[in-house]
Amino acid sequence: MATPTSRQELKDYCLRALGSPVLEVNIDDDQLDDRIDEALQKYHDYHYDAQRRVYIPVQVTEIDIANGFLTLSDDVISVQRILPLTASWSSINMFNMKYQMYLNDFYALYRADSMQYYVEMQQYLSTLDSLLNGVQTVQYQRHGNRLYIETKWSEKVQAGQYIMVEAYVRINNPEVWNDFWLKRYATALIQFQWGANLAKFDGMQLPGGVTINARQYIDDAENDLRLLEEELRNTHELPVDFFCG
Repeated sequence: MATPTSRQELKDYCLRALGSPVLEVNIDDDQLDDRIDEALQKYHDYHYDAQRRVYIPVQVTEIDIANGFLTLSDDVISVQRILPLTASWSSINMFNMKYQMYLNDFYALYRADSMQYYVEMQQYLSTLDSLLNGVQTVQYQRHGNRLYIETKWSEKVQAGQYIMVEAYVRINNPEVWNDFWLKRYATALIQFQWGANLAKFDGMQLPGGVTINARQYIDDAENDLRLLEEELRNTHELPVDFFCG
């Protein structure tokens, strides 16, 4: 089938691209699965068609507070930021300096008699909140799906509270199997494995005078992989977000 719609059809497509069934592709089924998994991992980690930005509400538990981290789902690839845990204007302590600064600025905001002044004050309040509260530093560890928040959990976080996490998640789309870049990358990985399997017999002459040239299989595959990874970085990868903290 020219249009793969499943994992098995992608495997069959790659083998046909390498000459099967006219040629015998000397690769084990387990090796074939390993190379498909490797191609999918690269695709999901870097290709913009394989990931999507979402906002995930995570409810904090007592266990999370004791551990000092949140546990996210397996489909989370990276975490950009979390929404502020607190805001200065929401302080219930009316004698707090931050609260008084906000109170004065909100009074000026309510007296605004033009849209321009209103927008300028909104930007000013946002800047003031950023200066007083700062940007919350986070670290996401994919091995274990742990999100570490650099804060005093006992003071800033309470059990039952929701924390909004901005993250990129992996998309499980059945159309992924027919992605043009993925098909070529998986084929190149399988070709490299084929050459590695034949390397033991490199230079051996077969009946009929044919000589095995395993090095050529490997060199061609490495060149294809290099070009495809450059294409991935330059064309298909999401741009790096600017982050100030």
